[in-house]
Amino acid sequence: MIDSVDEFIRLRYSDDPSEYRRAASEPAALEVWLELIEQHPDSRIWVARNKTVPVEVLSILVGDPSPDVRFAVATKRKLTPELLERLANDPDESVRLQVARHQNTLRGTLERLGRDDWENVASVAAQRLGHESQEDR
Repeated sequence: MIDSVDEFIRLRYSDDPSEYRRAASEPAALEVWLELIEQHPDSRIWVARNKTVPVEVLSILVGDPSPDVRFAVATKRKLTPELLERLANDPDESVRLQVARHQNTLRGTLERLGRDDWENVASVAAQRLGHESQEDR
């Protein structure tokens, strides 16, 4: 377990691959995650990429100013349909595309993404809806 903000930062920027992997895979207390995103904005993407980061933290990072952080959040399997709905409105096309691909995206969100201005997003959403329709039969 990662016990502090300083430990996370040390692990993340270590040259030792085993320490780097710990930063990507070990849990931390909610307070550590919150302090990291509040006081170390440059670490937000690494927080989002951690395999154990709680949904409570992801719900904050959904609104991050960086599209790279929001994209990292959009790749998380544990995202709730509500968080995916928020990300479906993202100004960045790559984030919306990831939402269209996400297994937890609800039909209503996919239907809206099927009308997206960016053809790639609309196409993926329409394709997913087509597969859903066939599975429903």
